[in-house]
Amino acid sequence: MATAPVESELGRNAAHRRSWRYGIVGRFLTDPGAVFGGVLLALLIFAAVAAPVISPYDPNSTDLVARNTPPAWLAKGSTRHLLGTDPVGRDLLSRIIYGARVSLSVGIIVTILAAAFGVLLGLFAGYYGGWIDEVLMRVADLFLAFPFILLAITIISVLGAGLTNLIIVLVVTGWVQYARLARGQVLGVKRTQYVEAAQVAGARDARILLRHILPNIIASVIVLATLQVAFVILTEAALSFLGLGVKPSIPTWGSMVNDGRLYIYTAWWVITFPGLAIMVAVLAINMVGDWLRDTLDPTLRVL
Repeated sequence: MATAPVESELGRNAAHRRSWRYGIVGRFLTDPGAVFGGVLLALLIFAAVAAPVISPYDPNSTDLVARNTPPAWLAKGSTRHLLGTDPVGRDLLSRIIYGARVSLSVGIIVTILAAAFGVLLGLFAGYYGGWIDEVLMRVADLFLAFPFILLAITIISVLGAGLTNLIIVLVVTGWVQYARLARGQVLGVKRTQYVEAAQVAGARDARILLRHILPNIIASVIVLATLQVAFVILTEAALSFLGLGVKPSIPTWGSMVNDGRLYIYTAWWVITFPGLAIMVAVLAINMVGDWLRDTLDPTLRVL
């Protein structure tokens, strides 16, 4: 008989979790912007993952005879190259598909690493305060004082171009927002009764931070991280446009825009379609991020 209340409580908890999941799915499906952004993002992820299968050509395969071929629907266009070719005859559709791999992978990896590093520092700064908080926040202010692009260009000039170095640069310059957000959230959460009760009970600081504080600030971190993915993609494109991104042999949207800037009047498609790819990726991520913000932040939820 003693197990009945326990089973009843477990049943209520399971029902609550199912109700929460269905509520999340329902809010997503009833938000046209979120659905539209989610579909676009799913297509981009599919293109990035399946690039070797769905790409019609090798992205670095050149054909000087077919250089600057217009898109298939224009005069002198060819169905062999649906979006046309670039100044050395490389297929634009193939390069855009492969470029999605770089942009999305850099955006996701940088966001995860920067968020983990920044949140860790923000937790320590907000929880312990004192000189730890002062030192970490002054370092953060120092990073914010430098123009972002100038700082990134300086670091890449020292480390050299390359995918790994690009990720390091974006992580080093991107952790500040997460640290400041986490610190501000911790300053409010650490004064709550359940945190004070855990301290009185003798819980270790690591347990308090990981079990009591972090779960209560993670929603804000997730929202910021989702929106920062779009910013990282734009930054990667800007650095690649300047020739400071990955190696030239790796197709990226930013380097493709740079390839077409001298042909904007004679072969406009070379610069237009990679630019549209950047716009679509950023738009999709921002739409999903806006929905996620409205869903996870109860102060923004309209009942």
